[in-house]
Parts: sequence; structure tokens; C-alpha cells
Amino acid sequence: MTVLEVEDLQITYSTSDADVHAVNGVSFEIEPGSNYGLVGESGCGKSTIAHSILGLLDDNARIESGTVMFDGENLLELSEKEWRDVRWEKISYIPQSAMDSLDPVMTVGNQIVQAIRKHRNTSKADARERVAEVFDIVGLDTDRIDDYPHQFSGGMRQRVTIAMALVLDPDLIIADEPTTGLDVIVQDKIVHKLMEIQDEIDSSLLLITHDIGVVAETCDDISVLYGGKVMEQGRTRDVLKNPTNPYTMGLKNSFPDIEDFDRHAVSIPGSLPDLTQEPTGCVFRNRCPFATEECNDGHPPLRDVEKQQSACYHINRVEELRKNAVDPETWGLDVTDDAGSREPGEIVLETDDLSKWFQQTQKMLDQLLGKEPNYVKAVNEVDIDVRESEIVGVAGESGCGKSTLGEVISVLQPRTSGDISFRGRSVDEYLDEGTTEFRSKVQFIFQDPFDSLNPRQTVRDAVAEPLKIQGRNRETITSEVLETLSDVGLNPPEKFLDSYPHQLSGGERQRVAIARALVLNPELLICDEPASMLDVSLKASILNILRQMADERDIGIIYISHDLASLSQITDRLAVMYLGRVVELGDTPEIVQNPKHPYAASLLSASPNADPTEERKRVLLPGEPPNPVNLPSGCNFAPRCPKATEECRGEEPKRSTFRDGDHEAACYHPVESTEAELLTRYE
Repeated sequence: MTVLEVEDLQITYSTSDADVHAVNGVSFEIEPGSNYGLVGESGCGKSTIAHSILGLLDDNARIESGTVMFDGENLLELSEKEWRDVRWEKISYIPQSAMDSLDPVMTVGNQIVQAIRKHRNTSKADARERVAEVFDIVGLDTDRIDDYPHQFSGGMRQRVTIAMALVLDPDLIIADEPTTGLDVIVQDKIVHKLMEIQDEIDSSLLLITHDIGVVAETCDDISVLYGGKVMEQGRTRDVLKNPTNPYTMGLKNSFPDIEDFDRHAVSIPGSLPDLTQEPTGCVFRNRCPFATEECNDGHPPLRDVEKQQSACYHINRVEELRKNAVDPETWGLDVTDDAGSREPGEIVLETDDLSKWFQQTQKMLDQLLGKEPNYVKAVNEVDIDVRESEIVGVAGESGCGKSTLGEVISVLQPRTSGDISFRGRSVDEYLDEGTTEFRSKVQFIFQDPFDSLNPRQTVRDAVAEPLKIQGRNRETITSEVLETLSDVGLNPPEKFLDSYPHQLSGGERQRVAIARALVLNPELLICDEPASMLDVSLKASILNILRQMADERDIGIIYISHDLASLSQITDRLAVMYLGRVVELGDTPEIVQNPKHPYAASLLSASPNADPTEERKRVLLPGEPPNPVNLPSGCNFAPRCPKATEECRGEEPKRSTFRDGDHEAACYHPVESTEAELLTRYE
């Protein structure tokens, strides 16, 4: 008997303009104790399907047809009272944003106790005992039951939501993008813990994500969605190893391989289909490089091909399509022979012992007694340089100081100490002459285009604003705005000029943000996680644009990210940060293939693999990073390091402690050429 069976589900949203056909005949089933993945770009309908299973669709949603059978009942026919008996008790939910889903004015323990007592006739003391049990299961300190959400890190908050989802031993867990926005080490811990717990309570899992690497490592079966349709379906091993649908091929080839330095990422061109009309042809045909006239004759049904099912008219040419889909030029990407191979030019930016400390609030008595305040050493004695046509990646966990480093370099925050030189001159000299020149040469791209773009400005106004501040004339502004929009792939540019941010997709918004940063032809570009919230194909597109801009415009770029796979694709050199310090620096291939600092090795080992046939050995770092206000003596990483000795706890190593050419690491006991020793010690 299946745990969940979705059959021919069709869901429409009513809007002021037109109905949106979000889900168009989706069917799949989940077996007991198995993990099922729903994969696809934003807007493909996967979250809508999850909300329909949970009875949480928005008021403007309308279920046109279909059934969702669970435990012998059609969930779509339940009353709200009957739903309350199903949610959490039989089907639980792990939402994407843990901070938004937890009540900020209730302790995390009380929130879980409330869920227990709503469904079970139990005392508060017994409920708290159960909370302690699930806290222990998910790896949280049971002494922190009475803490509030803001007192936890992002990864720990996500574990709280997992604990809440598990507390009543449900038959089915629905996890909607549970790791989006988390750094790779926290993501790896959460996924590993979720798999362990699920095994323990023998529940089934429906995982909704755009990260095919996570699905490849966790799910038994998979449905690949696009435009509200299932494009491909089958065992995860078969679908991701040998995709038979062009859309799946594009997604798979968009996913970065951490050790494939020479391969250009595939980015699927175009935008999602207009779903205000029911699909009259293949929903993917406008973006598919293999589309023919036949693809206009209605959406193809799912047909058996090899070991899975595929909705494609060209299943008889699968081998040919797979071979061609690997080539970025098939998807319209212009790959030049010298792309990414230019020698870096002159130094654009250089820092020397750069530090940024944040003073902590003192108690009144401590102030009166003249006690020295505590500081968070967000950036601590960092030396880094960037050259023309070079992309330098800055990697590390959340809270390691990488974003603060970018803000200090771009003088969005004042530094505490140290020096910043731009083109051989101190930034103080530039600022003494006014900020206009420096701001025209150094630009910043923020992580979230929702926040960085003014919702009341059109694309034309947003991109033109820096030119107006610099005093350019109207004709120059118009031509440069059009040219820059075209450069970042918004073609034809005239189509986007009068659009507002809410009318654009996530990828289009981020391209507008990049265009605004590039329109002044800066010499240094600082990118703070500009693609972390985007789907894998959109991420590949943004990475390709930045690499192209570095090569063609001789721009120096600092690319900040926790995604090592993305960094390995576009960066020339890599700086790994931990608690405010750069612990390893060198050429990207050298660090990826031969990391010397145990922390760098751990980051690399945490990157998921999109090939489900390859088993990755997880290296799970113990504990959380130490309190940044009260750092340990010696090496900051020593409390979590499997190679730490008394020497490491005595004096902090300098980055030059290990040096091999331009490859440096701050470690007394660098990792050997193989990871065997490191892995053994962790386990």
C-alpha cells in the first residue's frame, strides 16, 4: 500500500488579471519508508503541490481536478476540523524559512509543547520530556529548550523545525526547501540528521527542492517538474544518471561539478512559460534547443523510455540529445577559447592586516568600573589582493566574516584597523577627495535583489541612477543602459526598460542588479552571494555573466559564497575564511584538489554530488563555531579540528605556516594529499 498517491492534480490561482494554471495534471506516489523528490525551477508548481497535500493552499487557489490519497482518504475532501487531526499527527511539515515559521515571542520548547498537547492528551511535563528527546535526536542541547528563536543560529533554528516535525512520529514528512540559504556544512549536517531520524522512526519523506545534488543523495524516486507538468519521473539513480528529457538534461548540466574546472556551466535560456493559459504544446518548447514543429501539438504524455518515464516527443533520440545537451553552445551560450584563461593584470585592490571589530554593549556597572568592552572580531588581520581580469572567491560558513569583509573593502562599513589600497593609493586618499570617484570604480552586488532594487523604480531608472549621480547626459545614459542590459543577457533590452522589479523573475531581477553595478564600468566588483537564492540554471547564468565580464572588461571581482562548487567554476583563486581570518589561500584548482587546512577540506567534503551512483563520504564537523566574542586561545578551529594538538591550542598559526608557492594555509598540521587520515579521525 502506498503512503501517498497524487493523481491528475490540477490547481489554478485566480488573480486580478487572469487565472494562473500552476499545476497541470501531476501524478506520483510515495511508498512506505521511501524518500521522494520534487525538483524544478521556481514557479514549476512543486510548493503548490505540497500545500495542497497539507490543506494549506491560498484562498485564491482552486483545485480543478485530481485526488490526493493518504491512508485511504482523499485529503482534498477533508474539512478543516478533519485536517487538524492529520497535520503534524500523520503528515508534518518542515518549511523553508525557519525564522519566519517560528514564533519570535515564544520559547522554542513551548512551541513544540503546544504542538504535542494539541494532538495528544498529555501533561506539560511529559510533553517537555518528549521535546528533550527530539532535541537530543536532532543534535540540539537539551538545556536550550527555553531559549527563543533569535538565540539560535540559522542551522540550529532549522533543526528546531525538524524537531517539531518529528515530535509526533508522523507517517509522512514534507520538507519544502529545508536547506536553501544555509551554508554547505550546516546543510550537510541537517540532511544527514534528517536521514538518520527518518530511518529511526520509519517515516516517508517528500523533499521539495531545486538542488538536484541534495535529491541525488537523499531520494529514492524523483519527479522533475516544469510549468506545472511532470517532465520526467522514475528512480533517482536512473533519472539523474541518464536523463531522457531535455529539461532534466539542462538542469543536470547546470549543476556545478566541484572538480570540473574547465567546463562551462549550462544555463537554460529564456524564462518560465506563461501559465495564464493552459499549455497547448510542450511547456518547455520555447526554451528547448531540440524543439520541432511537433512540440506545438499539445504537451506530450509521459511515456516509458529506458528505465523511467519522459514527457517528450523525441524519446527515440535520447542518446543523441544527451550527447548534445552537455555542450553549452547547444543552449546558445557563446563559449570562446580564451574565456577564463587570461593572465591577471595589475593589482586593483590590496588589504594589509584589515580588521573590523564590533563592540558589544556593556553593562552600566562595567562601564563605570572602566572595564574593557568585548568585541566580535568579524574581520581580523586579513591580507588579500585582487588583480585585473581575476575573480577571487571568499568561502566559509555563515558568520565567518566574509560579507563583512566585502562591505569593509567597499567602504560600506568603516574599518577598525589595517589598510586598504586601490590602484596603489589608500582608499582614504580617494575619500578625502569625495566619494564620487571611488564609488564609480568599486561596485557591490547584494545577495537579495528583492531588497537591493527599489520596488518603485523601473529597470530603466534603476540602471540609469548611477549614471545620473555621475553627471552623464541623457543620450549617454540611454545608450549605456541599453548596452549594459544587453550585456547581462536581458534581450531585447527595450522589453525590460519599463518593468518594475515585481514583474521580473528572480534571475531577471539579479541581472538588473548586475547591470546597475556594471553600467559605470567599474574596476572592482564585489559580489555577496549573488546567486545563492536562485535556481541552479539561473545560478549558472549569473556565474557565466560574471566570468565573461571579468574577461572582457578586465574587472577584478571578489565573489563571496558558501557554495564551493560555484566558486570552483568561476574563480581563479580561493580564500577560505573561518571566524574572521583567512585560513587558506591559493589557486582554486590547487585548493579544491589538495586542501591543506582541515576546515577547507571539510567545506569541500560537504558539497553535494549530483551523480546518485557516486557515494560521498561525509565529514561532519563536531559542534558549532565558538562564540566570536570569546574565541579560544591558539587556532580558532582547534575545538572542532580532528588534527588539533596542544601546539594548535597554544599559539595561533599564521597563514604562512604552510606555504607551497602561492598556496598558503594557517595550519601546523596540514592535511595530507589524501583525505583518508582526516576522514578516519572524524568518524
